[in-house]
Amino acid sequence: MTPDVSSAMSALHEAAFTAADAAGVEPELLQLIKIRASQINGCSSSLARHTRAARAAGQSEQRLRDVRAWRNSKVLTRREQAALSLTEAITLVFAGQVPDSVYAEAARVFDETQLAALIWAATVINAHNRIAIATRLEGSGAPPVAAAG
Repeated sequence: MTPDVSSAMSALHEAAFTAADAAGVEPELLQLIKIRASQINGCSSSLARHTRAARAAGQSEQRLRDVRAWRNSKVLTRREQAALSLTEAITLVFAGQVPDSVYAEAARVFDETQLAALIWAATVINAHNRIAIATRLEGSGAPPVAAAG
């Protein structure tokens, strides 16, 4: 890896998640976003890391199981479901743009600053997943890009 780029990626990660915190986005919600993006991307090392962190922060096993099937969850809130829907659309953006309905629902339950922070958070975790997978760190247990992600 190139140290300058890794440092820049770590700084972007820190900036994105600091902005989310400053905007009042719940840390538990940010963990769910990391988990869902990692599930979709098939990044098992990131998935394991974020699931451990979510458990350590008090997330229940039911809530963690429901992340994959969030549309039918009885325990995830409308706000969490909107964030997970937006995360999926961003993660799968190659299939087309983020649907207007997904963006509109997220805009209904998050203020403008929170919505921008969520978009950055989902984008950053996707970048980390892709780096881990592309550099073969995925599955090695080694954290991608200077332990960020």
